[in-house]
Amino acid sequence: MRVNRIQAEENRQAVIDAASRLFRERGFDGVGLAELMAAAGLTHGAFYKQFKSKDDLIAQACDRALETGIDGWRRAAADAGESAYAALVRRYLTPGHRGRVGSGCIIASLGPDAARHGPELPRHFEAGVKTLVDILGAAMRRKKPDATPDDALAAFATMVGALVLARSVDDDAYAHRILDAATARLLD
Repeated sequence: MRVNRIQAEENRQAVIDAASRLFRERGFDGVGLAELMAAAGLTHGAFYKQFKSKDDLIAQACDRALETGIDGWRRAAADAGESAYAALVRRYLTPGHRGRVGSGCIIASLGPDAARHGPELPRHFEAGVKTLVDILGAAMRRKKPDATPDDALAAFATMVGALVLARSVDDDAYAHRILDAATARLLD
């Protein structure tokens, strides 16, 4: 059955969304094309009509996750006003975020995989990291005008590291302790 252009674009977006979630949950190599397409409600054969390769889909799925995260941070910072820095830290370092791997921070989920995936993908991640650090830095300077860009970079690195550690342990109480300790240090 032929698909019109609007439906084809909707299908393509559904694949990107499904891939964004599944890659964060299981890594780039943990999901096959047939499974990605099935998650979007499509057949495996439709893949090559929409994407050049799995690497093309990986880049688009990562860009989607980065854009979604950046948009969320911008909204949260704007909504919190003067308390934006604390709001971003508290929003990020939560047990809920720890558990939402498929919809959470792509940097924490796929950063190491991206670094091993070839020279192009780390450039996508770098742009996202820089934007998130800029948002965090602007929020930080609302409360502490003398905060430097490196202060924001260190805070973001602490946040991502704490989330990765919290996700890597089995003991929920210890995971919460990791998140709470990082939050306390960042908001001290």
